[in-house]
Parts: sequence; structure tokens; C-alpha cells
Amino acid sequence: MGRGKILRELALKIYGPEKAMEVWKRIEFVGDLAIIRCPLKMTPEELKPLAESILSKFPMVKSVWAGLPGVEGPYRLRRHVHLAGEVRSETIYREHGCVFKVDINKAYVSPALNYEHKRIAKLVRQGETVVNMFAGIGLFSIIIAKYSKPDKVHSIDINPYAFEYMVENIRLNKVENIVIPYLGDAKEIIEKHLLNTADRVLMPYPELALEYFETAVKALKQRAGWIHVYLHVKSLKGKNPLKEAEEAVVKTASSVGVGKYVIENSRIVRNVGPRLVQVVVDLYVE
Repeated sequence: MGRGKILRELALKIYGPEKAMEVWKRIEFVGDLAIIRCPLKMTPEELKPLAESILSKFPMVKSVWAGLPGVEGPYRLRRHVHLAGEVRSETIYREHGCVFKVDINKAYVSPALNYEHKRIAKLVRQGETVVNMFAGIGLFSIIIAKYSKPDKVHSIDINPYAFEYMVENIRLNKVENIVIPYLGDAKEIIEKHLLNTADRVLMPYPELALEYFETAVKALKQRAGWIHVYLHVKSLKGKNPLKEAEEAVVKTASSVGVGKYVIENSRIVRNVGPRLVQVVVDLYVE
């Protein structure tokens, strides 16, 4: 029986059909941790029976947490409440043959981006220089370094805890000669060190992508190259979230003086909330 089917049956048994549908698809596994993203109408206390069931059904899970709605603090982290098992939020997460140490209470990681990490890595050509403006613990950067034969990946994050994990993950995956970590604000780092250096820029932070778009353009070699822009877009009846995202990127590109560009691709990455989706727009600046 697959993992998803087991989770669905556990939720049905505990909550019944109506509540179960709100819960079982919101469970993620990060290393030996399970995270239940708490529905708006439920409390962490209500999730404890499910947490105990997950521990009994999945021997590899050692600790279960509730992920509360919204993000907090200067590094915009999701707050978690311990539900069952070990009171531990640090783990080793594995993806695409790479290993990542992370503390879910200090840095952001989402298995839902698994496909996107590999998709971008496949687009990177041998010898490219990549700038990752919002690198977190280094998943995009390290997976690119492992699979795409880039020349360099400049990997920036402002969260000191994420930066420490990124440095350790670079070492764990033996990509020290490719991935260069930077601690600080992406605008400042690029202005000081990375103007006119990149063939490709990643912007995997939807809240800041449009605000920092002009800086991404400045990072490109001779203002030409790829920019991957991640946005949160309302998924409303009668509206196309892909079109909405593309229009937002076009408007921003025009406002910062980008004369020629081509949108090669856009896709919905995942659902992130009620009627809210994450979209990526792949843009080539000419």
C-alpha cells in the first residue's frame, strides 16, 4: 500500500470523510520528521491522534510536528508545534541523491519542490554561472552543482541559520569547488560582488521576486540570460494563474527597462493555500 493511501485511511479512521480530506494531503515527510500543515479550522491538539498513528505506521518517522498557517519573523519561517515522538526539529533530508541537514524551525524546506529542483537542474547547461538569490539551505544550488556541470553557483541567503546549514550541506555533498555561499541580502551581495556575472538567475522566494527583479537583471552577463521567477498567485474562478503570473513579470520587466525578453515557459509548481498557487515563469532576457 502506498504512503498516500495509508495516510488517507488513517485520517478517515480518526476524523471521518469531511475532515480527513482537509488533513491527509497536507502531510509532508522531511527526513525522519513528519509535518502536518495545520488546516485553518483545526488546532494542533486535534492533530495529535493522527500524529501518534503516523508514528506507529511509519517506523522511519521519529518526530511529528504541526506546521501552523502563515509565516513569521524576519526570515519568514513557518512556526511548528510538536505533536508526538522525539522533541527534535533537526533532521537529514535526502533528495535526488543529495543530503541536506536542516532544522525546520530555523530554515525553510519543502519536499513539494522536489520536481522543480530537478527541472531547473536539467535546464542548466555545462559551464554556466548561476546566481541563486534566495538559496535557503542550498537545495537548488547543490542539486544543480551535482547534476548540471555548471562553472559556479553563487548561493545567497539572508538567514544566518539557513546559511550555516547551506555551508555544511555544500561540504556534505562535496561541491565546495562549485557552490559559493554568501550570507546577506541578495540585492547588496549582487551589487557588491556579482554584477554582470550570471548566465542564469533563480528567484525562488515569491514574496520578494518582483521587488528584486531589477537586481536579477543586473546580475546577468551583459543583461542577457535566464531568470526563473517564482510567484504566489490567487487561483480564482475565471482567472488563469499562469497568465496572471506572466502579466506580473512582463509589467515588472517593462518597468525596470528590460527591452527584449521571451517567456519560454510557465507552470504551476504547487498549491500553497486556499485558492493560492505557486507559479514559476521562465524568462529569457535578450
